[in-house]
Amino acid sequence: MNGIDPPASVAVATAPVATAEAGVTVSAALDSWITNSEKDVVSAAEAMPEEKYSFAPTAGEFAGARTFAQQVKHLAANNYRMAARILGQPATPDQEAETGPDTARSKSEILEYLRGSFVSLHTSAATITTENAVRPVFRARVGTIRQNTRVQFAVDAVAHSYDHYGQMVEYLRMNGIVPPASRP
Repeated sequence: MNGIDPPASVAVATAPVATAEAGVTVSAALDSWITNSEKDVVSAAEAMPEEKYSFAPTAGEFAGARTFAQQVKHLAANNYRMAARILGQPATPDQEAETGPDTARSKSEILEYLRGSFVSLHTSAATITTENAVRPVFRARVGTIRQNTRVQFAVDAVAHSYDHYGQMVEYLRMNGIVPPASRP
């Protein structure tokens, strides 16, 4: 050992990291996280029976908590909003309010809206390049926009999806359903 090489037991952790030169692009790296969150979120949304989409916890400090359906629509609306921002486009009013469309009411309609939101994220993430990743998309006004680059919007979508995925998991478990990602 020359003082630089790690012991064999940590060789996996120090394996070479793929770079843009090796074929991994910024958009592909971000898209892999979008794909991961999509798999978890959509499978959780599919696991909740339609009759439980109106479930919201009531025991304890849950006054005003969103129903399961509202959680899913809120998550999807944010995905659409972040996808629009990545592309430098305005979001629709229901996306800005993060409520989703009033017309999506049944489980199948909400799932369609959710799946479509991930399609939009994949499409918008594909436009992110090394050259435009951190170039501001919107003119930030002090105190109004916390983020304004394509990378920030993509990361927001993934982080926000996982935040609500955690809530969806709790709702599933409160209804005696083991989330798909936790099943053997």
